[in-house]
Amino acid sequence: MQEVMLDCLGEACPIPLVKAQKKLEELAVGDVLIVQIDHSCAMKNLPEWAREAGHNVEIEEVDDGEWEVVIEKVK
Repeated sequence: MQEVMLDCLGEACPIPLVKAQKKLEELAVGDVLIVQIDHSCAMKNLPEWAREAGHNVEIEEVDDGEWEVVIEKVK
């Protein structure tokens, strides 16, 4: 299992979502992708997409207005 960090700070939707989708395709099942975001639109869309795709999602607020979306690839 590997853990990959994806820095999307300062990027507005849909850029973080597109980058996360591409990066997740490169990962193996069981790997974890941590997406750093600071845009409220991405904060809503990214976890929603990942859950609908069947992945495990956790959200951590690391600073005021800055989050890490932790996506575990399950399929």
